[in-house]
Amino acid sequence: MIKVGVIGVGHLGRLHARVYSEIESCLLVGVHDIDGARAAHVAAEFGTDPVDDLAGLIDRVDAVSIAVPTSVHHAVGSECLARGVHALIEKPIATTVEEARDLVTRAAAADLRLQIGHIERFNPAIRAALTVLREPKFVEAHRLGVFVPRGTDVAVVLDLMIHDIDMILSIVDSEVTAIDAVGVSVLSPSIDIANARLRFADGCVANVTASRVSREKVRKIRFFQPDAYVSVDCLAPIAQVFRKKDVPEETLLRIASGEIEGGLSDIVEYEQLPLDTSEPLRLELEAFVDSVVGGGTPVVDGEDGLRALDVALEILKQIEPPRSA
Repeated sequence: MIKVGVIGVGHLGRLHARVYSEIESCLLVGVHDIDGARAAHVAAEFGTDPVDDLAGLIDRVDAVSIAVPTSVHHAVGSECLARGVHALIEKPIATTVEEARDLVTRAAAADLRLQIGHIERFNPAIRAALTVLREPKFVEAHRLGVFVPRGTDVAVVLDLMIHDIDMILSIVDSEVTAIDAVGVSVLSPSIDIANARLRFADGCVANVTASRVSREKVRKIRFFQPDAYVSVDCLAPIAQVFRKKDVPEETLLRIASGEIEGGLSDIVEYEQLPLDTSEPLRLELEAFVDSVVGGGTPVVDGEDGLRALDVALEILKQIEPPRSA
């Protein structure tokens, strides 16, 4: 049994504490938060101890979840790694590529597991889609949310879009060669809506939109590849596949011209993929624990987090070019 703790028990950290308390191979030994009352409340809720001193918690555990504001991911993460503790850091991994690379280097040097909280990798619809995705050539993602103050310490690119960036980078096995991006600040001082077009060396193009000023919550991503169109709704969750039937070219032309009657169902077959309905956060934390116990590479390791951050920051650089002195 490994001893775990949670650093930062706001919205996400509380959920981590709850799941750790349910995993039989874990002992949740404590939680820490700069708000002592909040730490005490969460600790009481899940039968553990509130620990006022960060170093005191780190010294009591084998592994931690870090769910503090992004601006202190590097400071807290590097302290945990320096003290020999495996770390799961909520996304994004850090605020700069240099900070992210430092965390990756520290974890590797100390032979510690570093996992990044890109939870959509564990979404049942995404996991189902992975069974049929083969070299997509066009990807379209929409991640929209209603405005809430939580998360506005960073631009929507780092708050929401980075989920889709990470997913796309994990699926498209090619390097990003070009990025075009636009974005607007609407309700907060940072970028609230953004669109980016990513071009890959293998010819794939991904069009990614994220907004936190929508009237509804949307988490959809579509993949187009030579043999299929795969539609994923991460909220529902649903994964659908549309494939062209083996219809002679002549028949297709006659349907298109109206010479013979026919519709989409005559040329396309549809399949709704079966889903594993396990809770994504539980799968994420179990994967982290398994990597700690078994010494394997986390499903979403530090290099993945670094790569997603690098692309996200390049998008932000295009939206907000550095001001001349």
